[in-house]
Amino acid sequence: MLTLVIGNKNYSSWSLRAWLVLTEFGVRFDEVRLLMDTPEFADVIQRWAPNRRVPALHDNDLVVWDSLAICEYVNERFLDGRGWPRDVAARAHARSAAAEMHSGFMAVRKQMPMNMRRTPDNYRWDAEADKDIARIQQIWRDLRHQHGQGGPFLCGEFSIVDAMYAPVVSRFLSYGVEMDDNARAFADAIQSLEGWKAWRAAGEVETEYLEDTEKFRA
Repeated sequence: MLTLVIGNKNYSSWSLRAWLVLTEFGVRFDEVRLLMDTPEFADVIQRWAPNRRVPALHDNDLVVWDSLAICEYVNERFLDGRGWPRDVAARAHARSAAAEMHSGFMAVRKQMPMNMRRTPDNYRWDAEADKDIARIQQIWRDLRHQHGQGGPFLCGEFSIVDAMYAPVVSRFLSYGVEMDDNARAFADAIQSLEGWKAWRAAGEVETEYLEDTEKFRA
């Protein structure tokens, strides 16, 4: 049986990515939730993840850490490749977009941390974050234009690239980012997922309050 170790559902963007892939593709797993930014977290996480971060996936004695690595492992081990688009070009573009999300957009990450309970106010980010926002929406437009036939997601059917950008949807909604029609349609598609609904509902009833995240307010 698989065990996925995650952080707080309201705040942990990287946990959401791996969790959503497992959930939407119907892979059964147990869940262990650790409370981030607590003294206990530092003591407990070392037993679950060699990099001392969430998420981490345990498959018997095998430990896989990092969200993208977990998604790739799940794709190979349980999905027979269905986690990525079938078309070679679409798959290459989806992997490129996922990798860019994995390594980039630091301004958005730092200035707009995921906080699913947050509602938009007068807080505003800087020009570097605006550049990230523009680039993200350009990626979404390009994927939809080139590969979006056959479904409402970035490459038509739901795939790993959609999970990689799902926390960005949360950020855009929570901070009131202006989205073009394509981005709004993608955000609607993500919000229609049963996995998203379940994750969000769980996050909304969490009682933890992370000061370093909540400070991003007007």
